[in-house]
Parts: sequence; structure tokens; C-alpha cells
Amino acid sequence: MATDTKTKTKTKTTKPPMYKVLLLNDDYTTWDFVVFVLVRFFGKSEAEANKLTLDVHQKGIVLAGVYEHEVAETKANQVITSAQKAGHPFRAVVEKE
Repeated sequence: MATDTKTKTKTKTTKPPMYKVLLLNDDYTTWDFVVFVLVRFFGKSEAEANKLTLDVHQKGIVLAGVYEHEVAETKANQVITSAQKAGHPFRAVVEKE
């Protein structure tokens, strides 16, 4: 007598690794430009952007956001390209969380 055995396979999906976009302070980029970047590319409110701008000025680095790799790279490139066009040396880097 044959018996049918059914096995349930559970598929576990893993979340993709996340990446931090960090903004680095310099002595040349204007306050207004940093606020613009945080509002435009990271969706921060004006108040939050001002607080983060103060943080980057005082600490030298600030976390702008955490995203999947491609999104993080895109945002960092948007910051760098925008800074270059505006004549600022402002930089953004991406690090694995």
C-alpha cells in the first residue's frame, strides 16, 4: 500500500541589507544648501533639516537616511551632483548599516 506524503516547504524571505547615507561637513558649503539637500533629497521638514544641519556642523557627520543599496547610492549621487553644480565641496557617503 502506497502512502502519499506531502511536505510543506516554508520559504523564508530575507530583507535586503540596508545602507546609511551620511553627510559630511566642510567649512565651505552654506547652511542653506545643506538644508535644501535634506529637504529635497531626503524629504526632511524645514525644522528637521535645520537641526540636522546644525548636527553635521557640530559633529562633522550626520545620518540623512537609511535605504536599500540602489536608493542610497542614488541619493548620495544626487547630493554630490547638486553640490558640484552649486560650486560646493559638500559630500555624501554610503555605508552598510
